[in-house]
Amino acid sequence: MSELTSLISEIVPADFTAREECQKHLDHIAKPLGSLGQLETILCRIAGAQGTSEIRTKKKCVIVYCSDNGVVAQGVAQSDHSVTSSIARSLAAGTSSVCVMASSCGADTFPVDIGMIDNVPQVIQHKTANGTRDFTEGPAMTRDHAEKAILTGIEMAAKKARDGYEIIATGEAGIGNTSTSSAMASVLLGLEPEAVTGRGSGLSDAGLERKIAAIKKGIRINKPQAGDAVDVLAKLGGFDIAGMCGTFLGGALTHTPVIIDGVISSVAALCAYRICPVVIGYMIPSHKSAEPAAIKIMEELGLTAVLDCGMRLGEGSGAVTLFPVIDMAAAVYNKAAVFEDINVEQYRRLS
Repeated sequence: MSELTSLISEIVPADFTAREECQKHLDHIAKPLGSLGQLETILCRIAGAQGTSEIRTKKKCVIVYCSDNGVVAQGVAQSDHSVTSSIARSLAAGTSSVCVMASSCGADTFPVDIGMIDNVPQVIQHKTANGTRDFTEGPAMTRDHAEKAILTGIEMAAKKARDGYEIIATGEAGIGNTSTSSAMASVLLGLEPEAVTGRGSGLSDAGLERKIAAIKKGIRINKPQAGDAVDVLAKLGGFDIAGMCGTFLGGALTHTPVIIDGVISSVAALCAYRICPVVIGYMIPSHKSAEPAAIKIMEELGLTAVLDCGMRLGEGSGAVTLFPVIDMAAAVYNKAAVFEDINVEQYRRLS
């Protein structure tokens, strides 16, 4: 039995009883039943993940996996790997957009080199390889490398849980990763590349055509097995996707809720779900990505994005945007008056 298989066997479903108890308390708060809408759903999912209705939401972080993708050689992005390195340095300096956003709500940012071409010593070092290969010429990575990167994500989540972090958000930085994520989504969802491929950071019509053509070629050459998510990841994916996939698995192992970001994170969540379906109980959706793959993946997972801000920044920024919303919902949950406090009879659910 491989290390990955062994760890996956230890994952148990989220605690349904804790979710029910959380909802009972929400119904007991002096407000109309269900009036916090999806915020109540989020709180219940946190309770189920943590295994208690005494939910903990104070200490939060975002893990940003940085890696490069060989498929950029096909002209599927506006820039090259040097931009990934620049973003990583900004993350390490605490000056990138997601760092500033996280800091503003008391959360921490942890950038990880899981597969960049360049070396940026200021970030956490877990380099699997110096970028993936061009998937139009063969597999993006070996299966061993895919599993190694997933294990890195599991260990990162476990370490943050040991350090007391109660909620983890997922993020990434890597030029070309909307191509890798769209390619994976096409296979995992059984849809044509045109149905799941968007313009990423702003491709022209010609650029979008090149992107779709590269994805079609990669699928044709590599023949990924849709029923084996790790095979799909190894042949078409990126190390950042693998790391986030591992973080979702690691969150489930440590009973820590993990927030889904945009399209790349959504593909990682789908990959984790296909590897171990019970991890769905530990996932928290955040914002509605404009990328078509993300919309279809949320439907596949049965999750609804809470925020619709038109964001496409990456880095985990959409997931981090959910942090203050969670804080406000938790404040109501923990501090708002209950019906007895105001001498009003509790609302009852009508059949």
